[in-house]
Amino acid sequence: MDANAPHLSAAATDSERFGKPPHGWRRRLYVIVFESDTPAGLLFDVVLIAAIVLSVAVVIVDSMGSVQQQGRRVLDLAEWWFTALFTLEYLARLSSVQRPLRYATSFYGVIDLLSVLPTYLAFIAPDAHLLIDVRVLRLLRVFRVFRLTAYMEEFTALGRALRASGRKILVFLSFVLLMVLVMGTVMYVVEGPANGFTSIPISMYWAVTTMTTVGFGDITPKTDIGKLIASAMMLLGWGVLAVPTGIVTAEMTELRHAAGTLRRRCAACGLQGHSDDAMHCRACGARLPP
Repeated sequence: MDANAPHLSAAATDSERFGKPPHGWRRRLYVIVFESDTPAGLLFDVVLIAAIVLSVAVVIVDSMGSVQQQGRRVLDLAEWWFTALFTLEYLARLSSVQRPLRYATSFYGVIDLLSVLPTYLAFIAPDAHLLIDVRVLRLLRVFRVFRLTAYMEEFTALGRALRASGRKILVFLSFVLLMVLVMGTVMYVVEGPANGFTSIPISMYWAVTTMTTVGFGDITPKTDIGKLIASAMMLLGWGVLAVPTGIVTAEMTELRHAAGTLRRRCAACGLQGHSDDAMHCRACGARLPP
């Protein structure tokens, strides 16, 4: 498999969805802001990611009270500089595609807008400044820029496995929800408001924290029967945590096997779809590559 295949596939997908201009300055701008296979495009992406990381650092520092009081002016100037930079980048992406509305409503288009909008909204509603933290999501672009083929392939494989095992996980979660409801109700009856189990929702909260082995300790059973039930819930939690992992892992293994089978092609006749253990082509009999 070509190492650049995921990157090329992503670039081709963007070109099909948003429309790559056939010629002119818009095409040159598109190559720079959407593709990384040219020196200018790679430099643009590297600078953009560095700006994103620094802007997130500014947001983190801005949340620290002591630093905020001492460097208020510097932080404000830095935030406005990053906002202006990301605004220009957002406008460049919109102007370089043939279908700007489709890009604006895409996942990354919405994230691009949300990364600059809070700063402008801060003039009207100061509390909107807190929404600048959404800029962290823009770090997802690192997968497109550096073409981390192995990570991107595994990310895609995980997504396919989650979709394939969606019904099984839904059934499993329904069982867990039923257990939480039943055990929470039982603990409400056994322990009662006197021991902190003041309602069934509170008891269900305890059941969730116990089954997931978190155990905050803010609500604990006091009676012997309650402690016995809690012990059973803790043991049950070990098995509960392992089930989704097994479901998704099995789907990933099956999909990986199917993908490997589909990729095996005969070099002589071009027939594709041979099993992993096949030695010869089933059509022409030629020896298959490993």
